[in-house]
Amino acid sequence: MRFDVITLFPELFAPFLAAGITRRAYESGLVDVHLHNPRDFATGNYRRVDDRPFGGGPGMVMMAEPLEAALLSIRAQRGDVVPVVLFSPTGEVLRHESVQEWAGSEGAILVCGRYEGIDQRFIDRYVDRQISLGDFVMSGGEIAAMALLDAVARLQPGVLSDEDSHHQDSFNPALDGLLDCPHYTRPEEWAGLTVPPVLLSGHHVRIESWRREQRLQLTAARRPDVLERARASGAISEADERLLGPSP
Repeated sequence: MRFDVITLFPELFAPFLAAGITRRAYESGLVDVHLHNPRDFATGNYRRVDDRPFGGGPGMVMMAEPLEAALLSIRAQRGDVVPVVLFSPTGEVLRHESVQEWAGSEGAILVCGRYEGIDQRFIDRYVDRQISLGDFVMSGGEIAAMALLDAVARLQPGVLSDEDSHHQDSFNPALDGLLDCPHYTRPEEWAGLTVPPVLLSGHHVRIESWRREQRLQLTAARRPDVLERARASGAISEADERLLGPSP
């Protein structure tokens, strides 16, 4: 799959694409990433990509023309039709289900906004989907684009050392959508704190039961909305409800 990223700061992506486990996906071409600076498509001596907003107000707005020129160039290079995605506070919150959808797709064209935003006319004419990481605002869409690329890359075959790793992830609907359970490693005692005895028992049935209870209790305490989604999907059994206990 191929992702084309329109960004004023392509240099931010260099270390991201060259480090960590997901580097395997980018170097192998499983997730092919191309970076495009709209300033390269701007006209005039100063190659302006932003201007003051009509109606007044603080900040600057990214201009439609350089963004359109970059987008049309990308489409000519790709030769296929993929969604144009803008990272924006008004977008749908990125969830695991969407990441799985992108992981099995042909990719997308990712638009990273900056400043006060981008000219609405470009959005109206070209953007197919808008994505948000949550209810907060960042300086630009680059970090959000990296988050999507990282989440997609780790789902590609051969990227993770253990192919089963991502099946146990939090929010994975293929499992049940719950949060993951706590994890422990050596030493058995650290700073006066010990590993739960059941994890040292070697009794796999009890260990799995403990992990299930932990996932249920943690999700109920930290993300009750996720627990309700799991209930609605039928992923919570009567035995699970007994582990959860009576509602407060």
